Amino acid sequence: MIVVRIPDDAAALACGADAVAEAFAAAGCSVERLSSWGMHWLEPLVEIDGTGWGPVTAADVPTILDGTSSKCIGPIAAHPFLARQQRLTFARAGRTRPLSLEDYVATGGWTALTRARSLPPEQIIAEVTGSGLRGRGGAGFPAGIKWQTVAGAAGARKFIVANADEGDSGTFADRMVLEGDPFALIEGMAIAAQAVGAGRGYIYVRSEYPHAIAKLNVTIALSAQIIAPFEIELRIGAGSYVCGEETALLNSIEGKRGEVRAKPPLPAIQGLFACPTVVNNVLTLAAVAHILQPGGAELYAGIGIGKSRGTMPTQLAGNIKHGGLFEAPFGVTLRELIYDIGGGTASGRPVKAVQVGGPLGAYIHPDQFDLPFDYEAFSAADALIGHGGIVVFDDRADMQKMARFAFDFCAAESCGKCTPCRIGSVRGGELLSRVNEPEARAALGDLLEALQFGSLCALGGFTPYPVRSAMTHWPEDFA
Repeated sequence: MIVVRIPDDAAALACGADAVAEAFAAAGCSVERLSSWGMHWLEPLVEIDGTGWGPVTAADVPTILDGTSSKCIGPIAAHPFLARQQRLTFARAGRTRPLSLEDYVATGGWTALTRARSLPPEQIIAEVTGSGLRGRGGAGFPAGIKWQTVAGAAGARKFIVANADEGDSGTFADRMVLEGDPFALIEGMAIAAQAVGAGRGYIYVRSEYPHAIAKLNVTIALSAQIIAPFEIELRIGAGSYVCGEETALLNSIEGKRGEVRAKPPLPAIQGLFACPTVVNNVLTLAAVAHILQPGGAELYAGIGIGKSRGTMPTQLAGNIKHGGLFEAPFGVTLRELIYDIGGGTASGRPVKAVQVGGPLGAYIHPDQFDLPFDYEAFSAADALIGHGGIVVFDDRADMQKMARFAFDFCAAESCGKCTPCRIGSVRGGELLSRVNEPEARAALGDLLEALQFGSLCALGGFTPYPVRSAMTHWPEDFA
């Protein structure tokens, strides 16, 4: 019997993967549902004996089975999009059944946790620190330092919180882990708990991810005995963007209004329920399960560029021909990502701008495309890596409208806790309407400075990035 492998990832489902699976089953094939390879422009991507076809519809099934289909892409693993990657966090993508403990164990699952349990906590933290792992959710703060702070903090209870509130435009890597390799997140959280002495963990995921939520519920139940006495609970967010900020997220878990807390105290000292708390992004915790493998920390530290070590799962989205997830060591340039890997725009028109780091990331001009993917390089260019989302725009984009969107987005999503964000975002839109008046432009500059340095969190603090970059690189759109 022919075995056909089809992803059950949300992107594949949205493209009709279930109908394709039903058509193959009706044709007498055995169908397995796997995680996604991350080549989203080819979804639904069908695999038979390592060979792929995509994008496939139910009508394509007869020609695939009789060998006459024109949608064959050859061996999937040899596809240039995959062959150029170095997958660590997404090593299982496209290869395993997401809810199969058997598949997870067969691909090295739980060996990192077993090893961590044989080590003193300080050595676990030393290996995470030595690997150079930094947070993949925004600021890129060193994970090992955060763990060390929590381990050394006084508290009767300590917590591990996985921030799965993936709300940035053009980002889907967290969702792919949650749906495709959820045991890796569980293992990473259990290792973190072992390192800092935490007895309980929470996964905070947004309600817009129903497939991820369903899989996490199953995964938590299946792994409960393996990670015991550590326990994990799932909490569902209502969709507030600001709850991606760690203190607002903690408030939400506690059942309070999802608004930002003033810092200090830091969550590592006084976080969830006023106890020391590790708050890490999904990609950060999933990487831990690789780093704690024998030799994993050395391998991770040995790749990358500068202080940005390991790999970064970038997400190519927007007006791009080959949209999907591309994991490679830090240092790859935007030009390579957009043209060599992404294939340029889907429209075939010239690229005008890319936004990296979500809706509050800077707009990057084509003259800057040789910028390497590196935290320090982006910071020096007054830009952000954030969660690694790259959204491409062609030459039809109106950059004044894009700048206005940043203010509108900030106004809509502000928690209201601080004045610069709550009021400044509204005043910014008003000033942008009169940007050609000298007084208005001067006032806008002052306002952007107040937002950047006076806001309590990154929502208001990062809003100036897209506005300034749009005005600097495309002044003709503000005429």
